Amino acid sequence: MPDSRAHFEKALDATDVDIPVVANEAENSSDLQELKAEIVERAHELGFDLVRFARVDAMPETLAVLEERIDAGLLSGLTWFTKERARDASDPRNLMGSARTAVSLGISYLGSGEYTPSEPGEARGKVARYAWGLDYHEVFKGKLVALHEFVQERLGRAVEARTLVDTARIVDRAVAERAGMGWFGKNSNILNRERGSWILLGELLLDVELPTDERVRTNCGSCTRCMPACPTGAIIAPGVVNSDRCISYLTIELKGPIPRDLRPLIGDWVFGCDICQDVCPVNGKAVPGEHAEFAAEMGIGPSPVLTELLDMTEDEFRARYRYSPVKRAKWAGLRRNAAVALGNVGDQESVPALVRALHGDAALVRGHAAWALGRIGGEAALEALRERATIEDDEWVREEIGLALEMLAKTQNG
Repeated sequence: MPDSRAHFEKALDATDVDIPVVANEAENSSDLQELKAEIVERAHELGFDLVRFARVDAMPETLAVLEERIDAGLLSGLTWFTKERARDASDPRNLMGSARTAVSLGISYLGSGEYTPSEPGEARGKVARYAWGLDYHEVFKGKLVALHEFVQERLGRAVEARTLVDTARIVDRAVAERAGMGWFGKNSNILNRERGSWILLGELLLDVELPTDERVRTNCGSCTRCMPACPTGAIIAPGVVNSDRCISYLTIELKGPIPRDLRPLIGDWVFGCDICQDVCPVNGKAVPGEHAEFAAEMGIGPSPVLTELLDMTEDEFRARYRYSPVKRAKWAGLRRNAAVALGNVGDQESVPALVRALHGDAALVRGHAAWALGRIGGEAALEALRERATIEDDEWVREEIGLALEMLAKTQNG
């Protein structure tokens, strides 16, 4: 196991950290300014690239946007994100009543490494850049805990705190925007002048009232490059994303079948998508972070071989991706994605692997393998689909096989 993974052994089961409530002592304002500067310095030492400070009162503008998006059905696939959760997420004090300051922190995951194109006999998929290496949740958490410990040592008292990394009930991007880390791009990501949108976000809530930072007075201007670049048309207006059409949602959050009309639009992405970031001019000038934890060799890398993903056993999946964000897709989900990508790459040499998946034990994978075989075509694909049709007992998979056979018939008939 690489040395950079060592801290994962301790952090894998970590949860958001709460310290018992302790009454605040009055800190001198000049001391607080000095403390703020020291927190920034210590955060940089720990590996944070961006450090900003925000107030922790309610964010009514964020709540209004979330409720509007929920009413419009733009978050319908995220059934857990209700209006109640939106209300909770729009006020940091709902997570920690004694919070006085939110320290917004960012780590750049932009580093070296490029995608390897597919070749005959070796079809490859694409993974969003943030997921090439180790799981950022655990990388972040250890650093946040260390920063909290520094604040306690500096003040000489117990400081109530809460460490937050993506999974808690808080809108990370809204806190980052309020803290002046960047502005909302038209793809809804936070854009920072120096680091672009290649940044992972987290927060440290403190019961210390530190001086806060101002919002930045910048926006994307007339640039709309990200909007037409989205293959699925998920960016329906500046800053408005229909999450149900986003490739990241489809390949990670969605646990069932990918809608048939969207499968061809996913291309060869198997976990997440970076297209709207790749075309952004701000990102073209972004300064890399070059953090070892996110290097391609630490995890799945940028371009996994698709047939290897498809043939992977559940035990192999768990062992290989224990430390990777890719585990969020689950074993069946990642193989489903690999099947769709193979159908879009269209390499005849991937047919045997798809046939094996067609006879596998996961209906979700069988159905998407059938779709891919229908896309690729050929006698071997046709024979396998016909054979499976006679023994398949899952209604949805039978439907997918029937549609794949219809697709092949149309192809054969010209």
